[in-house]
Amino acid sequence: MKKRQKVTAVFDIGKTNKKFFLFDKGFNVVHKEYIHFDEIKDEEGFPTEDLSALQKWLKDVFYRVIESEVFDVIAINFSTYGASFVHLDEKGEPLTPLYNYLKSIDKELRTSFFEKYGPEDEFLKTTGCSGLSFLNSGMQLYWLKYKKPEIYNKIKYTLHLPQYLSYIFTGIPISEYTSIGCHTALWDYEKRDYHEWVYKENINQILAPIVSTETSTNMNYNGKRIKIGVGIHDSSAALLPYVRSIKKRFVLVSTGTWSIVFNPFAKTPIATDSNYKDQINYMRINGKPVKATRLFLGNEYKIQIKKLTEHFNVDEDHHKSVKFDYDTFFEITKDFQNYFKWESIVTDDMPEMTKIPFNKFEHAYHQLMVELVILQTKCIKEAVMNDDIRQIYVDGGFSDNDVYIKLLSHYFREKKLRTTDASLGSALGAAISISDTKLNSKFLKKSYALKKHVPFIIRDQIS
Repeated sequence: MKKRQKVTAVFDIGKTNKKFFLFDKGFNVVHKEYIHFDEIKDEEGFPTEDLSALQKWLKDVFYRVIESEVFDVIAINFSTYGASFVHLDEKGEPLTPLYNYLKSIDKELRTSFFEKYGPEDEFLKTTGCSGLSFLNSGMQLYWLKYKKPEIYNKIKYTLHLPQYLSYIFTGIPISEYTSIGCHTALWDYEKRDYHEWVYKENINQILAPIVSTETSTNMNYNGKRIKIGVGIHDSSAALLPYVRSIKKRFVLVSTGTWSIVFNPFAKTPIATDSNYKDQINYMRINGKPVKATRLFLGNEYKIQIKKLTEHFNVDEDHHKSVKFDYDTFFEITKDFQNYFKWESIVTDDMPEMTKIPFNKFEHAYHQLMVELVILQTKCIKEAVMNDDIRQIYVDGGFSDNDVYIKLLSHYFREKKLRTTDASLGSALGAAISISDTKLNSKFLKKSYALKKHVPFIIRDQIS
């Protein structure tokens, strides 16, 4: 009988797609599955995750794979989106739907919170948040306590989503740093403990004990011992392979709907030295703070590309084929002015309405990208502020956008810019977090298609 291949299993749960991976000892994917669930509605009619369907799928896949004659599962871990809680009763059953973090919070409740625990600016900086809403999951507990006390009073434990997935297989309620640290408004980054409001409201009594993200539990399934991880927040998971394999200081620009700049080496990770409104904090697996800034890059790009596509009557995928052109860039920047009015970003220098004084899509596209990359540059500079960091890594959707990368390398000529193909980022990070394997500097080149980028030559400087 052929010997089964030893693998680490990871459930990578996004809001849209749910993924399952098996990694071999070299962190190569040897098996993957994808599934999508239609959203259901909570008691107020707001769309939300189908927690029952998710739980059933997790168990079905898990029990199927541990009985496989091809794979020998030695460990399992979980990576999920953040800002999401599962509230458990005495029997360990969920009391509520998995409330969507896009749900809005009552203005009156928000006001009453800051009357108790403000001032607002100071509170947001201390807790590493840029606003206060359901996206800050701690507010969900405050909301339940005062708006739905009949449910709140039945809560035995409230678990962050990654830890709930672990709980399904271990029955052990725990909390861990990366989930606590993702803009929950629960954590005081200066004291390195829960914020005083958590204790004054007695919310700490329903939060499970905190353990390191590298913690695991050995469980017995049909006579087979399997290491079960405690789960990890997806953004922190995506950062982990870089932290483990790069020796020099760096920032990671993780692009997508949001472009988030992570600086895990910040001398002053708390936002006391800046009024940049989109500065937030995350936590590394050991509880150390990660300074981060964010830009609604992908969302705004999508909105503006749709408009440009309709204006120039080109194919909807035409923007994907546009390559950087120096002459176009030079003409745009010679007497530069902003032409785009943003819809999901607010800046002081945007016009009251969009102007498109171009005859070709490619020229308008370059203008759009110059304006967006200028905002991205500011976002990166805020994350790097006062830190001697010379390396920038870019992953995600814009890492293969030729115009974006050429412009970014130009605006950061004094730094080394590299791109990676980190499509497995969060799942791979979850696998690494419960592994004893040490990563070396060759890991990114081997597993992440690492590319170096050199700034284009400014022709006026050529004699």
